Amino acid sequence: MSIEHLNPAGMYQSPVFSQGIILPAGARTLLIGGQNGVNARGEIVGKGDVARQTEQALSNLQMVLAAAGARLEDLVKVTIIMQQDIDLNAAFGAWIAVWGTKGNPPTVTALRVVGLANPDFLIEIEAQAVLP
Repeated sequence: MSIEHLNPAGMYQSPVFSQGIILPAGARTLLIGGQNGVNARGEIVGKGDVARQTEQALSNLQMVLAAAGARLEDLVKVTIIMQQDIDLNAAFGAWIAVWGTKGNPPTVTALRVVGLANPDFLIEIEAQAVLP
C-alpha cells in the first residue's frame, strides 16, 4: 500500500504540509474527531494560552493515533480550527514543533471561526490517518 504525496512544481513547497495526497484503494482510514486542549479529567489545559492548548490537543491526537496503532507519519489530513482572534503563528508553531523534520507531511487546513463548543477553547484539531 503506497500513499502518494503531491507537491507539484510551481507551488509552494512546505516541510510541514503537502499540497495533495492520493490514498491507495482499500486503505484503512482513521477519522479523528476534533481534539481540544483538554486533559483526561476534562479540564482545559492552558486556559487563555493558544500555544499550550495546541500542544495538549496534539498530544490528545497522538493518543488516538497510538490507540489505533498509528503514528504522526500516518496522518494524511489535519484541520486546525481556531478562534478568529488568536495568534495563528502560536498555534501553527506548535504544529511545526510536533511535526519537526519528518518527510511526507499531511495536507493541512487552518480555519478561523467565531467560537468553538466551549468559549474557553481556543483551538480544535481534527485529522485523518491511513492505518499501517
